[in-house]
Amino acid sequence: MHTKPLLVALVPLTFFIAVASMPGPVGAATCESLTTLSLPHTTITLAQSVPAGTFMPPVGPPQLGLPAFCRVVGASHPTSDSNIGFEVWIPDSATWNGKYLQVGNGGFGGSIQYGELANSLRRTYATAATDNGHSAHGFDASWALGHPEKIIDFGYRALKETTDNAKAVIAAFTSRRPKRSYFVGCSDGGREALMEAQRFPYDFDGIVAGAPANFWTHLIAAQAWTEQALLATPESYIPPAKLPAIQAAALAACDRTVDGVLDGIVGDPRDCHFDPAVLQCIGPDSDTCLTSAQVIALQLIYAGPHSPRTHQLIHPGYEAGAEAGPTSFPKWITGLSLAQIGNALHPLFATNFYRFMVFDNPAFDIRTLNFDSDVAFTDYKYVNGQHLSHILNSTSPDLSAFQFNGGKLIHYHGWNDPAIGPRNSINYYESVVSAQRPGKGPGKVGLRRTQDFYRLFMAPGMLHCGDGPGPNNFGQGIVLADADHDVVKALERWVEHGIAPDRIVATKFVGDDPASGVALTRPLCPYPEVAHWTGVGDTNDAANFACVADERGSFTRGHPRH
Repeated sequence: MHTKPLLVALVPLTFFIAVASMPGPVGAATCESLTTLSLPHTTITLAQSVPAGTFMPPVGPPQLGLPAFCRVVGASHPTSDSNIGFEVWIPDSATWNGKYLQVGNGGFGGSIQYGELANSLRRTYATAATDNGHSAHGFDASWALGHPEKIIDFGYRALKETTDNAKAVIAAFTSRRPKRSYFVGCSDGGREALMEAQRFPYDFDGIVAGAPANFWTHLIAAQAWTEQALLATPESYIPPAKLPAIQAAALAACDRTVDGVLDGIVGDPRDCHFDPAVLQCIGPDSDTCLTSAQVIALQLIYAGPHSPRTHQLIHPGYEAGAEAGPTSFPKWITGLSLAQIGNALHPLFATNFYRFMVFDNPAFDIRTLNFDSDVAFTDYKYVNGQHLSHILNSTSPDLSAFQFNGGKLIHYHGWNDPAIGPRNSINYYESVVSAQRPGKGPGKVGLRRTQDFYRLFMAPGMLHCGDGPGPNNFGQGIVLADADHDVVKALERWVEHGIAPDRIVATKFVGDDPASGVALTRPLCPYPEVAHWTGVGDTNDAANFACVADERGSFTRGHPRH
C-alpha cells in the first residue's frame, strides 16, 4: 500500500506554516510563547503551563491525576460568521507518547469536553477538542437560527479546523508532528468519527466511533416519533412506573435467546420477539400492565418511524430489555412524568433541531411533524449551497480512501441504547460491506475485506455510550488494563502492530463503580459473530464465552419489524 506518499502529499498547509514560524530549535519554544504562533484565520488566546495534579477547567468537575501539560486555547474563523473554539493539551516531553488523540463532542456541541481531554492526557497523548463552533448547552440549537455557516461548522468544518490547528500547535511546541493520530468519539462524537473517515480520510490512522448519530437528519425524526407516539391520545403516555414491568416481560421473553445464559441481559435483541400486547391490561389499569393505547405507543417506539405514504423505515427504533433504568427511557423518551415529557432528551433534541436548523421557526411544534414531506424537506434543504443531509450525515459507505491509506476503524454500539436506535449501526456497517462488492450486496468476500480495516462490536445490555445492566466498560471512558479490555488500546495495537481485535472484553463493575470491583466480564464479538456461553465455567467470566457465527448466517436476519 502506497501510504507514505499520500500522507506526505496531504500534510495540511497549516503544518508547514507552523513549523516555519517556530521560534527556535527543539526545546526553545515555551508553552507561553505559543500565543504568538501564526495560523491561518486563527487566534491563540491562551497558552499556559499546567503543573501535574488536579486541573480545574472553566466548566465541569475538577480533573484529577493529570501529568504536567501545556494548555493552548484558540479560535478559528474560516468564515466571517465562524468562531470555532478549540483546546490543545500537550504533555511534557518526559510523559508524551509522541501521538495525537482528538476527541469528539456530544449533542449539538457548544462546549469543550474537558473530561475527554483529561482521559486522553492520562493515556499520555497530546489531545484536542472543539466546541463545534458555538457556545451553548448540548441540546440547544438556537445558535443555528440565521447562521448557516455555523451549521456547516457544526457539521464538519470545526473538526477539520481543529485537526489542522492542533497538529500545527503540537509541531510548533515539540518540533515534530505526532507519529500517529487517532480520533475517538461517541454519540455526536461517533457521527464525527465516521465523518473523519469519510470526508477527511488521511487525517487519522485509527478511529473509534461509538453509538454514532451519523444518520442525523433521520435520527432526529425518530426522536420526534417517540413523542408523537406517547402523546397520540390522552391514554398513550407510558409513565416510568410501568417501565419495570415492561423490562421484566421483555427479559422473560428474550433473556436466554442468544448467549445461553439467564442473566438479565438480552444478548441480541434481533432474536427477541417480545410483543407489548402480552402486557395489555385484562382488569383495571395498574403499573403491571399496559392499556391498549400504551401497547400501540410502545410498539411504535420499538418499530421506529416509517413513512405514512411508502411505509419505508426512516430510522431504526429502540430495543426491548433495558427500559427501566434512570438513564434509559426516563431520561431519553418518557421523561419523569407526562407533565415533564418535554424535558426528556428526545423532544428536546427534536424541538431544537426542527425549530432552528430546519424550519427556522422558533414556535414549531414537533407533534405536527409529517414523516413523509417534512423528512424529505429536511434532507434536501439547502444551506449555503449544500443539502442539510450532506452537511450533517456521515452515512457514505465509501471508506476506500481511509482503507487505502491504512486506516483502522472500530465501531461500537450498546444494544439497549435509548438515544440512537442501535440497528442503525448495523445498517451502516452492512452498507460498507456491500460497497466492497458493488452490485452484489453483502457476502463473505465483502465481509472479509471490510474486517481487514473496520470492525463493529455490539454491546448487549449497554445504554448510550455506557451504563446499563450489561458489561459497559471497555475503555471508552476510563482507561482499562490492556488491549484485550480497552478499545483505544485495541485500536493502537491494530494500527501499530497489525493485530486486529477478534474480541474486546467488556467489564461490568459492581454498582458501575470501578472502586467496588468487577461484577462480570463478557466478550464483545466482531459483527456478525455473537458471544455464547461454552456451557462450562462461571457465566460471569468472559473466558467461558466464545465468539461464534450467527446461527442464522444472514446479515438481514434482524429486520422482521422493519
